[in-house]
Amino acid sequence: MIGSARAGREAGAYRGRPGCDDEPSMERDVLILATGGTIAMRAASSDTTEGRAGAVPTLDAAALVAEVAELRDVPGLRAQTLIGAPGAHLSTTDALAIARAAVSAADQGAGVVVTHGTDTLEETAFLTDLLYGGAAPIVFTGAIRPASAAGADGPSNLIDAVAVARAPQADQLGVVVVFGGEVHGARHACKVDSAGPAAFASPAAGPIGRVVEGRLALHARPLRPARVLAPDSLSGRVAIHSAALGDALPTLAIDADGAVVVVLGGGHLLPAALVALTDAIARMPVVATVRPARGAFLRTTYGFHGAEADLRAAGAIPAGALSAAAARIKLLACLGAGLGGARLADAFAGDEA
Repeated sequence: MIGSARAGREAGAYRGRPGCDDEPSMERDVLILATGGTIAMRAASSDTTEGRAGAVPTLDAAALVAEVAELRDVPGLRAQTLIGAPGAHLSTTDALAIARAAVSAADQGAGVVVTHGTDTLEETAFLTDLLYGGAAPIVFTGAIRPASAAGADGPSNLIDAVAVARAPQADQLGVVVVFGGEVHGARHACKVDSAGPAAFASPAAGPIGRVVEGRLALHARPLRPARVLAPDSLSGRVAIHSAALGDALPTLAIDADGAVVVVLGGGHLLPAALVALTDAIARMPVVATVRPARGAFLRTTYGFHGAEADLRAAGAIPAGALSAAAARIKLLACLGAGLGGARLADAFAGDEA
């Protein structure tokens, strides 16, 4: 589904005083990569094929920029269409192609803005963060309200995202999500609202900054990944299994390349579920993340059967406060990069509290 890419720019794409291109006080050139989502949708009176009304993908990258007057004269701003699909329609192959395109452009010195459907934005943003170790910022954004809706939030989010991508102080931020005036590190960004404009938050860490009157105001800088991954593909079969009251996790008996288990509290399971977990670990890598949004995988607090020490002893790989979606993406990327055993567990060690 990925369209052809335009030729990249040379490294060091800063704009400022003549002769000062190597100074990080200059604003960067920006490339917008459009992949569809609500920000690119308009309401249709009917779908001629299926007879349904509602918002559908309509705007490509050039149209997105053309509809925002504040962006038309921004120096060094380019736009390119990669995909024009709802976020829910994207595959892991699409996500990897988007991530690679963003990393390639940023490695050449441009600040990058990726417009993306909010349903899966956090997963593609986190994947990109796992692949990227460069200096120029990569910014993900989108919209909750279609472009044809009253009070559409896409234009303001796009303006803010471009401001962050251009900002000199965004140097070395890595990958961030800009939404509703806030800036979130990709590692902790989660969609928390399906209908309101403040759709993204970072429950485990909080926002790292905000955009005020077109200026980036940073409060903190996110930790960058210690290991940059280079997966050949994300073709592994990894499912998410969520523990619940009285659930013995029978679905863990299903054969796969790996699994993510959302465990209770600080790393707890029903004893019968611990048996299922142990059996699964004998067949495949199993990453465990905790159900609370501001959780941590404990070590020695509890001693009952099925507590955190038992899960660790069984060989579960703790993912700390990563969300289940993020843990799955990271496991897929690790498997795609050929990591297994101790190397795979080590890749998750930095996610622990």
